Amino acid sequence: MSASTRRVLALAPMPPEKSAYALARYSRSADSIEDSLRWVHGHSSEKFWEQFYFDYGHASIADLGHVIICFEGISELAAIHIEDEALWDGQAKSSRYQDFGPGGVFVPEAIVATPVEATYRGIAARLHQTYESLYAPIRDYLCRVTPKPDEMKPAAYDRTMAARTFDVTRYLLTLASRTNVGQVVSVRTLEKQIGRLLSLSVAELRGVGEDLKSACASPPLNIWGELCGQTAVAAEPLAPTLARHARPSDYLIKTYPELKEFAAERLRLGAIQASEPVELMQAHEPLDELASTLLYKVSAYPYQQILAAVQDWSEKDKTEAVDIALRRRSPHDALLREFHCGYRFIFDILMDLGSWRDLHRHGYDVPEVLTAAGVAPRYCETMSVVGEQLESFGGSHPEAAAYLTPFGFRTRCLFKMDYAEAEYIARLRSGIKGHFSYRRIAWLIQQALEARFPTLGSRIQTTPLGIDDSLTR
Repeated sequence: MSASTRRVLALAPMPPEKSAYALARYSRSADSIEDSLRWVHGHSSEKFWEQFYFDYGHASIADLGHVIICFEGISELAAIHIEDEALWDGQAKSSRYQDFGPGGVFVPEAIVATPVEATYRGIAARLHQTYESLYAPIRDYLCRVTPKPDEMKPAAYDRTMAARTFDVTRYLLTLASRTNVGQVVSVRTLEKQIGRLLSLSVAELRGVGEDLKSACASPPLNIWGELCGQTAVAAEPLAPTLARHARPSDYLIKTYPELKEFAAERLRLGAIQASEPVELMQAHEPLDELASTLLYKVSAYPYQQILAAVQDWSEKDKTEAVDIALRRRSPHDALLREFHCGYRFIFDILMDLGSWRDLHRHGYDVPEVLTAAGVAPRYCETMSVVGEQLESFGGSHPEAAAYLTPFGFRTRCLFKMDYAEAEYIARLRSGIKGHFSYRRIAWLIQQALEARFPTLGSRIQTTPLGIDDSLTR
């Protein structure tokens, strides 16, 4: 194509299902994009989606339409699950830069107006009281050790010191804290997200899934158009065909409980072994990796402890774990995420992240600032008491106990990466703008790589933990 015929065009926003239809037809015809848009405008996009996406399975079509969705007044637990997509772009309300106190806590519907609600709110209130009481002494300490530079405006200094204080006090927030999430995702990711949420055992998450279906079947909020003076506001739903077809996945609903039962019968590992915050695994066979990863998901044990047990199994036993993870899969189900295997760099990480899985088994973190500010005993007393309460409370009400898990409690997560991904995480997250907790993890990732692979690890430019600037956000 010569320069005289070349065109690069930007298109105005369209309903996602229609834009996907237009681009799909555009790729399958000789028409210009203008002609394709005119053609699609006169034909049913729902009929096209029914035939080519849902009946024929041309999944890539759904990558051509994107939607903006906002979730408000949800729990931090729900936010974790909403964001749990491999291809996801979005932002959540930050606990680092604002006071989460006024938002209140989410109370599971199953315990509302029951005697259990009082116990639940009592635990939440204890954590919230400590969250608020620690703010002033921690902020005073940080201001003493980092006075305002003459050239810095007072308002900017106050905002920065508040953010650094919330970095510490947020350890006392729980997964019941209310938050907001905004996302921009493809229709394909949206379909997976709805089906996954509808398949989870937690009532709030299923409710979010149903609300998400309803949002896709309804006309979108058009505040921007109204502010711009638009008189004719489009009333078309964003993704009505998707909303009609989205449903729970029997594969997801039944497979993880079956894997958990298998793990309970076969692992028998006894006490959880002590482990480092970051452990880089030695290379091992793909079947061992897959079986270990499946069992890691449904247990609280370190990856190395599970792997050592799996490596002693017969191939028949390993294959049985894999077969359990496959036997309920339908032609429309994507593989479980645990099937992502074959990565060279596998890190088992133990850190203070809110999660939904038995966090109290791993204890809790105590930021150094708490000790320096003289408030560590108050923090530790609260966390220890809450840990004991959750241990008891969780036996009879595990879902409610999961919501009350503080951010400061430790959990495990498995990171599987190639070199470029490891370099990106270590370089970006070790920077001085980051939270001190994940800065340490990022730095330890680089250190582990350099110890095992000196040439590769030494090329990763991380910021040492000793380099800090509390005034940089």
